[in-house]
Amino acid sequence: MAEVGPEDLRADCSRCVGLCCVAPAFAASADFAVDKPAGQPCPNLRPDFRCGIHADLRNRGFPGCTTFDCFGAGQRVTRNAFGGRNWRNDSTTAQAMFDTFAVVRPLHELLWHLTEALTLDLPASLRVALTEALTDTDQVAGGDPESVRALAVDAHRGRVVPLLSRAGDHARARSGRPGTDLRGAALLGTDLRRTDVRRATLRGAQLVGADLRGVDLTGADLAGADLRGADLRGANLSAALFVHQAQLDAARGDRATRLPPGRSRPDHWAAPASAPVRRRPPARGLGRRR
Repeated sequence: MAEVGPEDLRADCSRCVGLCCVAPAFAASADFAVDKPAGQPCPNLRPDFRCGIHADLRNRGFPGCTTFDCFGAGQRVTRNAFGGRNWRNDSTTAQAMFDTFAVVRPLHELLWHLTEALTLDLPASLRVALTEALTDTDQVAGGDPESVRALAVDAHRGRVVPLLSRAGDHARARSGRPGTDLRGAALLGTDLRRTDVRRATLRGAQLVGADLRGVDLTGADLAGADLRGADLRGANLSAALFVHQAQLDAARGDRATRLPPGRSRPDHWAAPASAPVRRRPPARGLGRRR
């Protein structure tokens, strides 16, 4: 099997049959304007499998769609696993496609994180373990649909995530003294402008609506952090770890926000305010979690 590349981990809707618009269930909320049961097409899905309101999703009540990323799982399931078959024209295959997508999507997210980890300066032994995990994850994601659906995804993730955590810890230590441990912390709406989060562990942290204006996130591990509505205006994420595009799309920022290499500034980010954000001296306002 050829080694998975960055292009394989980017969503390409032109090569998919709208799986992310059909397979998952949506609950009416601030992210989705309607309820949608699993396996039922979104009312905005056109016959050509494109979104009919793609250019206006936020204004039409579907901001959750703008922050979803299948990491290339949609086209892999459509083209590789099912040979381009169409769930609309082949109803007997539809549920199998949806169930396969539900497994391949988290595997592709793991592949993205493994690929990112391998760009870091890591010990040889850890690089070998990460490379083996990358190969193994790619192989199971590319298996036949029956074997893919039989995979225990949580067990597989449980073997890979500790390696990613080790990679993040090593990278943080190399850039200086490791920062505060906020792994999984509930920081919804928290003002973090006076908190030193450089080289912090923010893996899986709930940062919904958090105030990170002007904050330096150098060396911070943001794998799995929920940044929906977080205010990143003027923040420095240029050397933050494991920041993927969907996290940025879910947040708020401006032209002064410094992004990691290869990431794009979302279209909805506003220009910086005329008065610059005043940067306060960092302080360790949040203690280390045990």
